[in-house]
Amino acid sequence: MKLFPTLASLLLCAALPLLAHAKTAAKGCTDVTVDGYKARDYGCMSQQMGNDPDAAKAAQKNREAQNIPVQKRPPNQVGLSTPAATSIRMGNTFGTAVKPQRP
Repeated sequence: MKLFPTLASLLLCAALPLLAHAKTAAKGCTDVTVDGYKARDYGCMSQQMGNDPDAAKAAQKNREAQNIPVQKRPPNQVGLSTPAATSIRMGNTFGTAVKPQRP
């Protein structure tokens, strides 16, 4: 009678990799193992990730986040001079002369 539970657990352990493989095959993507290295089907994976209905909304929010209005950008991105840059350019004549120390 002790042989039956041991045999059942052995069969279950042997069937687990097959069940795991069946789950991955049911999703549609196939993993191939060559010389111990796994090669994934990235085309299939990206296609599965691309079927998200919220992807268009997320892409729109990303575009909106990258388009910062001009009045909210830092001055050095717009092309304006900052006080720190002006003081470096003017050197020891900053605030006392019109001619800069450095060109």
